[in-house]
Amino acid sequence: MTDKTPPRSSKLLPVQTGRRNLITDIDGLQVGQAHDVKARTGVSVIVPQNPAIAACSVPGGGPGTRETDALQPANLVERADAIVLSGGSVHGLDAASGVTAALAQEGRGYQTGAPISSPIVPAAILFDLANGGDKQWGMTPPYRQLGIQAYGALQADFALGNHGAGYGAQAGMFKGGVGSASAVLADQFSVGALIAANPVGSVVDAQGRFWAQPMAMQTSTGLEFGHPHLATMAADAQAQHPLAGTKLGGQIAGANTSIGVVATDADLTKAEAQRVAIMAQDGLARAVRPIHTPFDGDAIFVLATGSKPLAASPEQRARAVAIVGALAADCVARSVARAIWEAEDLANAQCYRSHFQ
Repeated sequence: MTDKTPPRSSKLLPVQTGRRNLITDIDGLQVGQAHDVKARTGVSVIVPQNPAIAACSVPGGGPGTRETDALQPANLVERADAIVLSGGSVHGLDAASGVTAALAQEGRGYQTGAPISSPIVPAAILFDLANGGDKQWGMTPPYRQLGIQAYGALQADFALGNHGAGYGAQAGMFKGGVGSASAVLADQFSVGALIAANPVGSVVDAQGRFWAQPMAMQTSTGLEFGHPHLATMAADAQAQHPLAGTKLGGQIAGANTSIGVVATDADLTKAEAQRVAIMAQDGLARAVRPIHTPFDGDAIFVLATGSKPLAASPEQRARAVAIVGALAADCVARSVARAIWEAEDLANAQCYRSHFQ
């Protein structure tokens, strides 16, 4: 007997970029960035207006992080006051100390009854120590001060490419950088991402097309990244060697790691935010090949400001979380491509546009 029950409606709500096409299209979010030209490194800080539900996913094989254990669903802390992304490998974790001090001066942070608050500032770092910058900083690495400077530069509009944590980044064979993108689902909620792209893997196929090119969206100024003629070219799978365009074919220099933040105005729980973080990692897999190698410390944080309530029923709520995660993954992939598209030549690191134009 054949089941003749008609299928459910597959009508999809329209998705478009936010006004800025940046993570700051999520209301209440600001981003501050600072870099050190001499050292070829930098810091990006993402700060919600009020502490936001926070979670993370860290599948990379060589992570460098701070406060990620506190964000696990079974643990006490639910909200973060800021997220810090930094160059400098392990030295860069000190950037979060500078941001923590700045937040505490404003009375922000976890209140314990002590004379000073305890701001929750998770952080992740990427490796840019071998990019040729002057790293002979002795006992005074620049990252604490860079964190303070980045916090002092908070704003809704910020630059992409060679800025913040992406200043000294290298993405496969091209100059890396900071990228950001947003997506607004009509009458529901918004999602945004900010990624500092510095992967071992390649961001382009054999024809020079971004792996993330099929996800590129139209904006008021045109296609958000990539050449329009490349967008219609089919990659020759047979011509694409698995290591082509990566740092794995020879000496690994300027490596490695892509780190970032996904934000949404959806009212997620801590566990739901972690599920979104896990789904968002698929965006890195869509934009970089290979990803999550032993050399990459890939980490993605999620901030949920909660201004848009989700449905009460478990089934509808789970569906909404799945939609947020799907949008997050695409925003992450687009952010990676935008980071490389907006990057500029720096010393011996050639950018994508210089190579193809």
